[in-house]
Amino acid sequence: MQPSTFRQLGLSEPLCAACAEMGLRRPTPIQAACIGPALDGRDVLGSAETGSGKTAAFALPVLQALSREPYGVFAVVLSPARELAQQIADQFSALGARLPTRVCVVVGGADMMRQALALAERPHIVVATPGRLADHLRSSSGVPAVVRRARFLVVDEADRLLDGGFADDLGFVLGQLPGRRQTLLFSATMSGALRRLQTLALREPFVADLAPQEAVVASLTQQYVFVPATVREAYLTYLLRDALAADGAATAIVFTSTCYSCEVLACTLRALDVDCLPLHSQQPQARRAAAIGRFKQGSLRLLVATDVASRGLDIPQVSLVLNHNVPALPRDYVHRCGRTARAGRAGRAVTLVTQYDVELLLAIEEHQGAKLQTLELDEPPVLALLPEVASARRAALMELQESGFIEREKARRSQKRQARAEAQGAGDADAAAGAAEAAEAAAEAAEAADAAAAAGERKRRKLQQKPKGEARAAGAGKAGAKPKGKRRQSG
Repeated sequence: MQPSTFRQLGLSEPLCAACAEMGLRRPTPIQAACIGPALDGRDVLGSAETGSGKTAAFALPVLQALSREPYGVFAVVLSPARELAQQIADQFSALGARLPTRVCVVVGGADMMRQALALAERPHIVVATPGRLADHLRSSSGVPAVVRRARFLVVDEADRLLDGGFADDLGFVLGQLPGRRQTLLFSATMSGALRRLQTLALREPFVADLAPQEAVVASLTQQYVFVPATVREAYLTYLLRDALAADGAATAIVFTSTCYSCEVLACTLRALDVDCLPLHSQQPQARRAAAIGRFKQGSLRLLVATDVASRGLDIPQVSLVLNHNVPALPRDYVHRCGRTARAGRAGRAVTLVTQYDVELLLAIEEHQGAKLQTLELDEPPVLALLPEVASARRAALMELQESGFIEREKARRSQKRQARAEAQGAGDADAAAGAAEAAEAAAEAAEAADAAAAAGERKRRKLQQKPKGEARAAGAGKAGAKPKGKRRQSG
């Protein structure tokens, strides 16, 4: 019989009281399944759908063990995203409020020296992204000694850490931790990558596979709009204005594929008087934290994000997810949609499908075993927005060109391509890498066209600002000038 209270799971009175204060009345299925084995000292591999309470499922056993033997660093918790790491740290602090719990967050985009000083004070819980923790372990002789006595290793969104390019840093971090430790792996899906990690990090684990087969929840309404690729932003603007105006309390997340498109789209929407902020991996941590903070508080109703926001972030009030592009993998679509319809609430996901995305849409429908609903829009009001949206996009590109963002993105892509080429060696690129490079080259071509458009818009505005007489004189001067070569010929 499944335990119906946290007390029945074996948790101490302070932790049960903390759960009650946070509104956790009874254990969720993943908590009921995993807390007991974790308290018994077993390694745990747990998977459950987004919003099912996985964080408390590993935080509570760690805090109970910490209360009996408090020292630092007691537990290392790894997360693939900075925002998720901060969210996990907040949960540890809240659940451990009645205990002397010190939590340290170690993520990219923040000052390394301050993080090193915080680690030197030996906090009880270190919540980190693998890349930044690996940087500290490599660059500081004192940090490896700090984590060498860690009793727990917790990996949240474990499958994403392996699939998302974190494997090298994750392997390095695991090598710095003690061999005798208790390991807790959690994820929203039980993927092949997670099973591979199980063989690397776990010893006869307790397995709780409660995740659905990467399916969206039943309370989610899924729709798609078939749009021409050249007018996608006009349809997006129409849908957003309609949704936000229809419900004054509605909030939405627009997902797009790259950091570049995220920044351009957010800037375009702001030029259209749609209040929003971007969220992507190339932002400073302060900007990312400010965007998430405003969105959670309700002072911001719209986020434009890459897939960095598609997993782990717990923002229950999101009422609409709008996919600016169709994700390449069906599971990425599932995780994006998982930002809405959380904790039993209703939600809506609308995906813009162009003529180039039909196969991706069919793959999503096959993966789910169900068709998405077609959303029919009245075209004349959408098409009427085209001049306004085109002007806003030109202004956005000019703003980003002047701020240096476009040049920084070009440099980043170039460095990334060079690093990949060096890692693979000459002639060693496989088909997948070739396809990735082709896609990246296409993106760079689009960015170059955008940069040219921004330059043209800047030139046009400068001409408009000149006095008419001066502009005519300049034009007349150009018209009257003869090529030097022709003068030589006539002489």
